[in-house]
Amino acid sequence: MENTTLISLAEKYGCPLYVYDAEKIISQYERLKNAFSGVKSLKINFATKALSNISILKLMKSLGTNLDCVSIQEVQLGLKAGFAPKEISYTPSGVSFEELEKAANLGVKINIDNLPMLEAFGTKFPEIPVCVRINPNITAGGNQKISIGHKKAKFGIPTNQISLVKDIEKNTGMRINGVHMHTGSDILEVAVFLEAAEVLFSAAKQFKNLDFIDFGGGFKVAYKKNDSATNVEEFGSIITKRFNNFCKDYGKDLSIIFEPGKFLVSESGNFLAKVNVIKETEFVTFAGIDAGFNHLIRPMYYGAYHHITNISNPNAKEKKYNVVGYICETDTFGEDRMINDIKAGDILSFQNAGAYAFTMASNYNSRFRPAEVMVYKGKDYLIRERETMEDILNKQIEVDL
Repeated sequence: MENTTLISLAEKYGCPLYVYDAEKIISQYERLKNAFSGVKSLKINFATKALSNISILKLMKSLGTNLDCVSIQEVQLGLKAGFAPKEISYTPSGVSFEELEKAANLGVKINIDNLPMLEAFGTKFPEIPVCVRINPNITAGGNQKISIGHKKAKFGIPTNQISLVKDIEKNTGMRINGVHMHTGSDILEVAVFLEAAEVLFSAAKQFKNLDFIDFGGGFKVAYKKNDSATNVEEFGSIITKRFNNFCKDYGKDLSIIFEPGKFLVSESGNFLAKVNVIKETEFVTFAGIDAGFNHLIRPMYYGAYHHITNISNPNAKEKKYNVVGYICETDTFGEDRMINDIKAGDILSFQNAGAYAFTMASNYNSRFRPAEVMVYKGKDYLIRERETMEDILNKQIEVDL
């Protein structure tokens, strides 16, 4: 979005503020859909955890996506947004059996990633088809915290336990109707996806009554100018041919599923924050803003890069800054960044703030979470109000001793 648009939204709604470009989300969806246009049945399940605002979910619904949910609360959000139970896949890790039961009673699709829960579920609900999540034993992703398909990851059933999955299927009378994997996030190389795909195809061959194969997500997006990103068109061309050949050998047309989160929404988002103070020392010039890792934790937690621009003064000479927050911890958003001359009161824009940004926000230091705005065809919509002190106190119970 243009700087002038972002400035006007900051003036209208205040800072800090999340702004999402709906048209960018739509174009990313169309790009991914077109990349796999050669398969007979393609399903795109939006990873709800990336951006779970109900208005964003309703936008996804209008595009024709399904949902991938990792908690019962996300399932309930999806239902509230208008998704039918059959359009929601529930893919948890380490949850209680009671939560699995709740999901089953809501009628959503079930994906299980460990043997004890699979056996318990098959024993109680043999009539409900289940997908199983496989651990492909592949290390991939932008960093260790988002690499979740390696052999020591908590996610998925190791491929050497597939025989045990088949035993459970036989003994309980349940049906395994899908196999699934997710190796990590920010995966650049197409070759890594293809390597993992072969593991999944090998696992899928061992089940005779599948309806789909779910490849998860993890496509990398560009974080700055000239940055590299996953070539989804190349991957789509290669995997389409391989998948179609697999279906021919399998003797049945299956659906192919992808679960993009960041790919669909990351580049749509801008996080706007106002500069509180410029603090100069002998070694560093700090630009202190009215936000912290309570609003955008990715740089501190993942070491994630967000390109930062001074949209109030875009043509000024660049200077070197450390952009820091107001939390009583070390919360550096960017170190030694060359940014156009910053003054107190300027608005900074953090790009690629559409995924795993607001959804990971908190009330640390008893700070309010920001407002969210969605822009579509030049019109802005407030989709979440800024919190107030009443929200901080809500659910607290005062006790006088």
